[in-house]
Amino acid sequence: MMNVNNNVIKRYNPENIAKPVGNYSHVTKISKNAEIYVFSGQIGIDQNNNIPTDFNQQVTNTMSNIVEILSSQKLTPDNVIKINIWATEEIDWDHFYEIWDRVFGTTPPSMTIAYIKGLGLPELKIELDVWAAG
Repeated sequence: MMNVNNNVIKRYNPENIAKPVGNYSHVTKISKNAEIYVFSGQIGIDQNNNIPTDFNQQVTNTMSNIVEILSSQKLTPDNVIKINIWATEEIDWDHFYEIWDRVFGTTPPSMTIAYIKGLGLPELKIELDVWAAG
């Protein structure tokens, strides 16, 4: 199955391999004339420079920050091609996918998830590494 988000990015879930185990696309193809954007890891800090202690609030803030940084470059979540997720504790997938689906809809980007011991600041519990094309 192929999903087309725009004329730059096409998403695929080939039928000859297992379906994704989550809300992501197995393959994201970028047009050869696209500009690639690499963003620093986005964290759960709010607009007042506070990092909440609650994991799910960090997830919500992180997704909001992703939308804002994309917007700063005149991009939308449809332009995201890959997200690497780094978490220091188990992800509440119900909450995560509620926010993820709201941001990325029915054609989500490719995704990798890793659980790690720590991030750049001790209070951080999740960080998302975002790549986009436009």
